[in-house]
Amino acid sequence: MALWQRTPDIEALNATLKDSIGEVLDIRFEAFDDESLSASMVIDSRTHQPYGLLHGGASVVLAETLGSTASYLCIDSSRFYCVGLEVNANHLRGLRSGRVHAVARPVHLGRTTHVWDIRLCGDDGKPSCISRLTMAIVPLGEQPPKL
Repeated sequence: MALWQRTPDIEALNATLKDSIGEVLDIRFEAFDDESLSASMVIDSRTHQPYGLLHGGASVVLAETLGSTASYLCIDSSRFYCVGLEVNANHLRGLRSGRVHAVARPVHLGRTTHVWDIRLCGDDGKPSCISRLTMAIVPLGEQPPKL
């Protein structure tokens, strides 16, 4: 597969979420193909805002978790690591229950940056959020600048 440096192992990816926000929010990696990686997240009291709708921040957590993992799978991890530079999200409609499903597809896979398009939808398949994530690809041994 040209996109992936190594074939994604869904079970191993899900194991990486243990003891993290991904576990708390019940994020699950679900599938991959030659062009994308997908995951889902529960919609319940853990991810609701006060009005009973999926919290926009929770949608961003799902998008960044998925896109960051996809980026990691596209790099030579013996030489590089990746960190988020920017994430944005346009919330299109509210969701109250079920699971929110996300698919990440690359827009740009460059030497020093990756850009991902991440589309979220409810169980009904209707779009709920569009996110874009930019990742920095950093050589091992280099530390990110301190702010």
